[in-house]
Amino acid sequence: MAVILALVSALTYGVSDFLGGLFSRRASAWQISVCGQASAALVTWVSVLFIAGDPTGRDLLLGAVAGLGSGFGIVFLYRGLAHGRMGVVAPVSAVGSALVPLAVGLGQGDRPSALAALGVACAFPAIWLVARPVDDPGSLEVASTGFLDGVLAGLGFGVLFAALGQVPEEAGFAPLAVANSAAIVAVVIIAVTLREPWVPRTRAAARGVLLGPLGFVATGTFLLATHHGLLSIVSVIAALYPASTVLLAWLVLSERIGRGQAVGLGAAAVAVSLVALG
Repeated sequence: MAVILALVSALTYGVSDFLGGLFSRRASAWQISVCGQASAALVTWVSVLFIAGDPTGRDLLLGAVAGLGSGFGIVFLYRGLAHGRMGVVAPVSAVGSALVPLAVGLGQGDRPSALAALGVACAFPAIWLVARPVDDPGSLEVASTGFLDGVLAGLGFGVLFAALGQVPEEAGFAPLAVANSAAIVAVVIIAVTLREPWVPRTRAAARGVLLGPLGFVATGTFLLATHHGLLSIVSVIAALYPASTVLLAWLVLSERIGRGQAVGLGAAAVAVSLVALG
């Protein structure tokens, strides 16, 4: 069950990223992000009315931390993609989003089986290869702006996963609603600081509201997955989300899949199989 839920989370994150990329071709990515986060918060708060829970103050605080991490990650991902190399920012952020909760999970006593651990080991090169664009094979330069933004984005998304992974089942979805609300605040504050246009003013920007339900499903299934399995395993499977983005680009936009990406997709399949068997 944990693996299935984590895969659903990865798939939904990938679909959301794919649509967000399409929408951002006609509107500011910041405006799309604000609409998407606001829509996700609304959907999640509505779900709280139907999903029973008894969150503590600590649970709500964890939700706020997760939301701030999410907003922080989005901001630096967008800045990195705008000013750095996509071939550096995307894979670094994806790997980082898995490393942080993996370290937290192991630090808290997660002890995956040998097969599952081997699957986790296969997942990291898979994430890296799949996330690298076909047309950007440039070398990685540690001092580059793109690399730094990728690290910061990965740290933010990693905090999102790690914090949500601490929320117990009895808390319900209220901490998740707090997380989505806090993400809006984080995005707006940093957008204002960086003087980026974040107020949605066009119909094209308003399409970002379609991303909200996807965001709700992605984070919700991840939260549920952590209730059924180890954080160190679930987070790595969820971080395979670039695979579904690449496959959608191939199916819908006829974008070609590079040799490295094909190897990465194969490694992702092996990683998931090993984790499931373990």
